[in-house]
Amino acid sequence: MKPFGNADFLRSSTAIKIAAFVFLSVAFFYLGKHWSDGNQQLIFFSRQAPSVETPAEIALSPNLNRQFNISTLINDTQTGTETKSIDNGKAADKSIPSPSQNLPSAMPPPPPPDLIKSYGVLDENGTMSDEFEIGEFDPDVVENWGNDTEIHEEKSEDSRFKFKTMKFGLCDERMREYIPCMDNVEAIKRLKSIDRGESFERHCPEVGKGLNCLVPAPKGYRPPIPWPRSRDEVWFSNVPHTRLVDDKGGQNWISKVKDKFKFPGGGTQFIHGADKYLDQINQMVPDVAWGHHTRVVLDVGCGVASFGAYLLLRNVLTMSIGPKDVHENQIQFALERNVPAMVAAFATRRLLYPSQAFDLIHCSRCRINWTRDDGIWLLEANRMLRAGGYFAWAAQPVYKHEEALEEQWIEMLNLTTRLCWNLVKKEGYVAMWQKPYNNSCYLSRQAGTEPPLCDPNDDPDNVWYVDLKACITRLPENGYGANTPPWPARLQTPPNRLQSIQIDAYIARNELFKAESKFWIETVASYVRAFRWKQMGLRNVMDMRAGFGGFAAALIESKLDAWVLNVVPVSGPNTLPVIYDRGLLGVMHDWCEPFDTYPRTYDFLHAAGLFSIERKRCSMSTIMLEMDRILRPGGHVYIRDSMDVMDELQDIAKAMGWQVVLRDTAEGPHASYRILTCEKHLLRPSSKRSKN
Repeated sequence: MKPFGNADFLRSSTAIKIAAFVFLSVAFFYLGKHWSDGNQQLIFFSRQAPSVETPAEIALSPNLNRQFNISTLINDTQTGTETKSIDNGKAADKSIPSPSQNLPSAMPPPPPPDLIKSYGVLDENGTMSDEFEIGEFDPDVVENWGNDTEIHEEKSEDSRFKFKTMKFGLCDERMREYIPCMDNVEAIKRLKSIDRGESFERHCPEVGKGLNCLVPAPKGYRPPIPWPRSRDEVWFSNVPHTRLVDDKGGQNWISKVKDKFKFPGGGTQFIHGADKYLDQINQMVPDVAWGHHTRVVLDVGCGVASFGAYLLLRNVLTMSIGPKDVHENQIQFALERNVPAMVAAFATRRLLYPSQAFDLIHCSRCRINWTRDDGIWLLEANRMLRAGGYFAWAAQPVYKHEEALEEQWIEMLNLTTRLCWNLVKKEGYVAMWQKPYNNSCYLSRQAGTEPPLCDPNDDPDNVWYVDLKACITRLPENGYGANTPPWPARLQTPPNRLQSIQIDAYIARNELFKAESKFWIETVASYVRAFRWKQMGLRNVMDMRAGFGGFAAALIESKLDAWVLNVVPVSGPNTLPVIYDRGLLGVMHDWCEPFDTYPRTYDFLHAAGLFSIERKRCSMSTIMLEMDRILRPGGHVYIRDSMDVMDELQDIAKAMGWQVVLRDTAEGPHASYRILTCEKHLLRPSSKRSKN
């Protein structure tokens, strides 16, 4: 066979195919270089190759998060007209040159791509990372805000869809310390009697008549002084009231010095200071053992809460309570000092704490007649006092020998004896009683002794709008509640009362308890790293759906200098006994109603799985407005919930002027849960006057 010559080879079909392939390759290379070196880029892919030092991985396009109209881009390459791109939701004009334009012979190298800012627990590669930014916020920044709540209904461009935009206005200046369920004047006027303190109890607005505006801060409001300095001084402008100074200035409670209130650490009955008073109690009854045996305390009629403030330094949590009476700002002062406190009063209903909650209950001139009405108020204290716990009474009947006061002392002795309390010590201004560990003394009393034991079917942990009863709360026959370990072992020890909680648990409850604790320890540790919580200045914290208190325990394990009020919603199981057995503070509450605290009293609100449950019972805006009321300007909110509530929550938060960011959880972007992080700004009325 005759071999091919050069000419024959060029005329063959194989040669023609090779030549065509080479020609097309060169042509496509030229076109690709022209498009990528100019101002336009390929939409879906990056032409940048990984560097030598970087291991091979999927590259991110510089056009990440941009939206393009493909038809417009094709048309504009032919006409050279201008178009717009959307970068992270913000429109910006981008001029796209026509291919016919003359390009410079030597193009400068493109600038390095912007660093990707991460705002979640995962980085852009889907792995855990500590390198996050938490959105800068200056608490001194003041935003002008309207006084009117605005709701606008708008139509889309094609008129097929309607949507509403909303902006909550500022409330009247007179509402700056408004507590909705305590300031319901009309409801209080309708009370048939106020003899037993009914006016100091909850009287919430009717449905549809609740808060629909943002409670303003007082003029000159400043970021609170941080703990522990706040124990001794707070800004006058934040609580601008001098009634307590005028009434109690001579009793070493409080004084005003220039632009601050000062707290010397004294009280009516501890004139030598709270520290020496605490030493006296511990010396009287060594078994009190502050911060070891005694971990959780109730201070009744607390004044400005110096008793609780100084116990914090001894590793003791104190719930300081007082009514909103003539000294109405005492609880506000306590919370401004960054000390746990709530507005509450002994009146006609049970307080919102479980049975056997407190290791010690303290009353120093608390203005409560404990023997009145068959001792019904002391019986309520007995319900909340832990088996073997102590009751400390510092009052004039203890140490004065006037006839009327001596009669009061005899009445108190008779009542406490019938309650089977043991008078452990009486010294100076203070008398100390101890509650029994079991029911044996109660059952051995003579028949007909008053007060009687409560019905066995009475649930002592049922506290939401439950009337007081003049009976002795029985202690559990199995000894539950009486045998808590000393602090700090009790924090992570599953308590016996865990077995009595009414929950649908298909696994052992101790394992459920430990699993919750482990989850929150890991989650809070990631929050501390990712969001720099130790620099955030957390102090007054509320967990709005606390479960077993795992979130609060995790804050302690992370060594954050904060206290947590664990709120157990009425819509779920009552886990309050477990929370107190762990050595933590908690309260029962219905989030469809306002909370019993002053405005601007918490630095941080945490809500995990709250809204997806409560939205079936009430409007989410009702809860969010209440959160805004109790949150300090500059405060933070973390909402961990399902995706189907996040859009509405973001809209409500923005309508309140909050800065919001939606973040992925540690499970990644495909998880059904998200974290909505919010910051509250300080709002001031705009120059435009309210229409009202």
